[in-house]
Amino acid sequence: MRLTGRQLLRLKPLVPFNEAQWAKLGLLKTLVQRDMEARYKGSILGNLWPLLNQLAQLLIYTYVFAIVLQVKLSLKGLSADNSFVFGLWLFAGLLPWIAFSSGLIQAASSVIAQPNLVKKVVFPLSLLPLIPVLSSFLESTFGLMALLVFVAFLENTLHPTLLLLPLVWLPQLLITAGLGYLTAGLTVFIRDIPQTLGVIINLWFYATPLIYPAEMIPAPFQQWVFWLNPLASIGEMYRDVILIGEVTHWGEWTAATGLSLIIFGIGFWCYKKLRPAFADVL
Repeated sequence: MRLTGRQLLRLKPLVPFNEAQWAKLGLLKTLVQRDMEARYKGSILGNLWPLLNQLAQLLIYTYVFAIVLQVKLSLKGLSADNSFVFGLWLFAGLLPWIAFSSGLIQAASSVIAQPNLVKKVVFPLSLLPLIPVLSSFLESTFGLMALLVFVAFLENTLHPTLLLLPLVWLPQLLITAGLGYLTAGLTVFIRDIPQTLGVIINLWFYATPLIYPAEMIPAPFQQWVFWLNPLASIGEMYRDVILIGEVTHWGEWTAATGLSLIIFGIGFWCYKKLRPAFADVL
C-alpha cells in the first residue's frame, strides 16, 4: 500500500498535479511512513499490533453475538449456522469503522500535537490531519489481508468484486478526512473536542449496523439509517464486494459518496478559515 518514489514518478503523467502539489504528495508520503514507524517503535511485534487488535475485537464480538446471543444471518453461498461465517461478516463491517474512528480521533489532536510545525511558515498545514487518517487506513489493510485469507479458505475463492474496493474507500477516506479537518481546526480553540468526539463516536458505533444485521432495525428507519449514515453504507459495501461477490447497495453507496463529499468540503473550508489563527493560539 506504500507508494515508492518510482511509483510516484510513473503516476505524474496520469494525474494533473503541478510541481508544488507533487511536492506536497511526496512530503505527505514521507510523513505517513514516519508516523506508522513511530507508533510501534521499540515494540517486538511492531506493525503487527494493529492486526492483533483488530483480530481481538473480532473474537470478542463474535463470541458475544454469535455464541452468547445466538445471532444468525444468512449469506449467499454460506451456512447460517457457522459462527465463523458471522465472524467474517462482522470483521468485514468493522474494518472501515476501525480505520474511520482511529483516524478521526487522532486527526482531532493533530494540529495541537505539532506546535513547532504550525509555527513554520513554509510547512503545509493542510497535511497534518491527513497523516493519522492515512496511517489508520493503511493499518486497516493488515486486517483486510487477513480477512481475504479467511474468505479464500472458507469459500475456496475470492470474488472479482474485490476490484471495486477503491470505490468503497473513496467515501470512507472523504468522510474521515473531512471530519478530521473540522475537528482538528476546532480543537485548537476548543480543547474539549477530542473528549466530546470520543462520546459521539461510541454512540455512532452502536447506531450503525456493524455488529448486528441491518434487518434488526425497525423497517421504517432502515432506509434513513443507510441514507444518512455513510458508515452504514460503507460497511455493507465491504460485505458485498468481499463476502457476497454481488453489489446490492449501489444507491446507498452513491448517497454515502455524495454526503462524504459535502462533509469533506465543509470540513476543509472550516479548517482553511481557522488556519491563519493557529500559530497565535498555540
